[in-house]
Amino acid sequence: MITLTKEDGPADLDGVTHLSIGVSWDPTAGTSGGLMGKIRRKSGTDLDLIAIAMQGADPVRLAGLDSLDPLGNGSLVHSGDNQTGHGDGDDETVTVEFGRVPSNITAIVFIAAAFKRGSSFQKARNVSFKVYDATGGSTQQVADIWPSLLSTDNGCAVAKAIRHGASWKLQVINETGKIKQGDEPALMRFAVSK
Repeated sequence: MITLTKEDGPADLDGVTHLSIGVSWDPTAGTSGGLMGKIRRKSGTDLDLIAIAMQGADPVRLAGLDSLDPLGNGSLVHSGDNQTGHGDGDDETVTVEFGRVPSNITAIVFIAAAFKRGSSFQKARNVSFKVYDATGGSTQQVADIWPSLLSTDNGCAVAKAIRHGASWKLQVINETGKIKQGDEPALMRFAVSK
């Protein structure tokens, strides 16, 4: 088992063949009470977990939004878009099978964002990013990352998997930033900066 924190720096993923990152959140009424608050809680909050495959400094593939298998071989798979935050467990996940990731991919950056217009981290509560070692068919949680509630940003760089020869390392980032909503190039620039 590996245990990950931001302060530890990149962790070796030797022996880890499958890694999953999940995000969960609870919808909130924010400061709205009464009927408006009930409506907001029922409609939920739309956050997005996105994995961006990098070739050197260039983002070349995106898993998330409407792209579930961007490498086309099952090596980087997104679970699908949860637009409400309703339900138990992780609302969205991305799973990486390292042995099948094409050799030209040098890193994968995992980002959570209030990407669609009108969405907001402030409309979500209890946002949590979980990192799992999913090697051998069993899933074991190795990190639970909680972004600050004080941020007014709409994006959070969660972690980055970095290729080192035939092996991989995972670095916890947990840094927030502003991403122009609905703007995929802005999302890519945010990933490149990490």
